[in-house]
Amino acid sequence: MTQEQWVRLVEEDEQGHVVSLVLQREAARNAISVEMARQVAEAARDLAARPALRAVVLRSSREDAFCVGADLKERARASTADLLAARDTNRAAYGGVLALPVPVVAAVRGYALGGGCELALSCDLLVGDAGTVIGLPEVGVGLLPGGGGTQLAVRRLGWGRAADLVLTARRCDGEEAYRLGLLDRLAERGRVVEEALDLARLLASRSPRAVRLAKQAMRDGAHRPLPEALEVEDAAWRQVVGGADRVEGIAAFVEKRDPAWEDAG
Repeated sequence: MTQEQWVRLVEEDEQGHVVSLVLQREAARNAISVEMARQVAEAARDLAARPALRAVVLRSSREDAFCVGADLKERARASTADLLAARDTNRAAYGGVLALPVPVVAAVRGYALGGGCELALSCDLLVGDAGTVIGLPEVGVGLLPGGGGTQLAVRRLGWGRAADLVLTARRCDGEEAYRLGLLDRLAERGRVVEEALDLARLLASRSPRAVRLAKQAMRDGAHRPLPEALEVEDAAWRQVVGGADRVEGIAAFVEKRDPAWEDAG
């Protein structure tokens, strides 16, 4: 039997440079079932293989819910053995978004709880508004964040702020999330998707090869000792310095025109 499609990819420009990964399990407010996790992982693999891709927006088809987390109704029927068997599939969903080689912008409208918060944290930049409600409530139901939340929250927020969210299971509204650094941009209410797409298009206007390598260097070097991290940066710099985009970028700047970049692939 054909599975219902709860994830789709939307081309946001004619060149395929900006693509939206849209969560659309609307009846369940995008609660992540095992099948939905499989579809997210599959979509991420598709995107990672696109050489023309320059930026991704992760968003929901619902205005009131980005993703409310794991499908607890499904999990209530599952045995421990079932949950362990599904573990790799679930990890592949979060890991697939985290591993995308281009910048990923999360358009966080409405509720982003548990696994939904973790999907957002797997992105590079998070856009929300005052109506965003975000948190990691897992310890309140006898679990802990298992989609990267315990690690990504600490890396983004620092120990104290991350502990305050993870260990209390409390929720933040959009304004508090922005103050904490959980959201990177606070849009006008109702304009989250538009601002996320504008940001993605700005990212796509930069050198695609340089952006990919800069993201890789930042991710690879972030938690190494500084001397090692500077070597990571140097290796990435050496890959771009002799490239066509450097020549084109400087020429475009001197000639006061938009650069014509090569695709990263």
